[in-house]
Amino acid sequence: MQAVMHRLLTLLLMAAALNGQDVDARIARVEKGLRLGIVIAGEHPARYELAARMKQYHVPAVSVAVVNEGLLEWARAWGVLAAGEDKPATAHTLFQAASISKPVAAMAILRLVQEGKLSLDEDVNARLTNWKLPDNEFTKAEKVTLRRLLSHTAGLTVHGFPGYEAGTAVPTLPQILDGVKPANTAAIRVTAVPGSAYSYSGGGYTLAQFLVTGVTGVPFPDFMQRTVLAPLGMSRSTFQQPLPEARQAEASAGHSDQGAMVKGRWHVYPEMAAAGLWTTPSDLARVILAVQRPGKVLTAETTTLMTTAVKEQYGLGFSVGGKGAGATFSHGGGNEGFRCLLFGYLTRGQGAVVMTNGDSGGALATEILRAIAAEYGWPDYKQVEKKVAQVEVTTLRRYEGKYRFPDGPPASVQVFDGKLVVKPPGGRAVDLLPSSDTEFFSRDSLLPDIRFVKTPDGLFDLEMSGRIARRER
Repeated sequence: MQAVMHRLLTLLLMAAALNGQDVDARIARVEKGLRLGIVIAGEHPARYELAARMKQYHVPAVSVAVVNEGLLEWARAWGVLAAGEDKPATAHTLFQAASISKPVAAMAILRLVQEGKLSLDEDVNARLTNWKLPDNEFTKAEKVTLRRLLSHTAGLTVHGFPGYEAGTAVPTLPQILDGVKPANTAAIRVTAVPGSAYSYSGGGYTLAQFLVTGVTGVPFPDFMQRTVLAPLGMSRSTFQQPLPEARQAEASAGHSDQGAMVKGRWHVYPEMAAAGLWTTPSDLARVILAVQRPGKVLTAETTTLMTTAVKEQYGLGFSVGGKGAGATFSHGGGNEGFRCLLFGYLTRGQGAVVMTNGDSGGALATEILRAIAAEYGWPDYKQVEKKVAQVEVTTLRRYEGKYRFPDGPPASVQVFDGKLVVKPPGGRAVDLLPSSDTEFFSRDSLLPDIRFVKTPDGLFDLEMSGRIARRER
């Protein structure tokens, strides 16, 4: 009997060693297999090494976790915590999750709904104390509800938050909601009929944070710790803002798109539900697993509700897409100096999280996800082949100018070295390649396809993802 047990143990150890070698080989192929989203017709598809792309994008650190076959298969980090320093990033290094805070916060809020402590469809003003969301002409018939806050359909303002430099005054939630100094964003108000349309609003999640804090009587970081972080085993994560001094040595510093460290290393985000989570890819992988295998925080019924689109492919905390075996849930995040992505499949037992400490890390994270997708046979994140049209420079110059969406700062478009270049607000300049005289695409960024639309005054507006940015006259 002892001989049989010894043989079995030996076989198990051999299997584990072989599996470890297989995973190491997969990681190596991902490291060397980064790829752009677009392949130009007639060109050989290029592959890039991670270290070179980190240098290209001025991103000092990258951390990745991959879920496969319903398990966290591997986690690894590359680079250093801060430019000019030599402390290496590890799989335990903390990054700001930015807007990936939203689905994590939504899980906790939906737990309160599941327990009957909150209602998804009640007017939030009925439960708010000490502060009320001002009613106006938009709220006469339809009200702001928790369902609408979590799905970005409440008609609220303030897309996102810039955070607060370390050492500066940090506002209270009522000050943020009213746009009162030291808040550095406008008042959060209803500017569209609630329920009528999707309009991304970090302001809506900040209002949800205020509601939950009032209902539970518990500080938001403590509420999140008890409700989601501890039950899911997210032992490295915290919603504490600012990050406690005792944990600051664990954290990476944020960096600009040119690699300059953020003043004070990172910003503080009192808008915790919208942008305040400090975490690791491994901990966020546990969120992916909790959606794929409900029960620890949310029931299967509530999880289905969370991952079902309300409007514009956004559910109650996640962007959602695909159908059947290809159904997905995801979210991106961008705080000052940090960019990250979370992506998972509902039924395939697969997914990944990529976190970076650079403002150009979003494009890098997407290249990494394409490498992971190719390695693991995902149906998403595939390269697309496109043809480049020949367009005269005189035509390109007609599009030069600044373009502004209704809810944001202007993007600059100009001709440089014979190419059309766009610089989104807070982002790096990106080359645009023409597919026609009026339609353009980018091969190496997260920028959607762009179309220039002629206006009656002979100028042009910019259309992107169905939204119009008006050219400044």
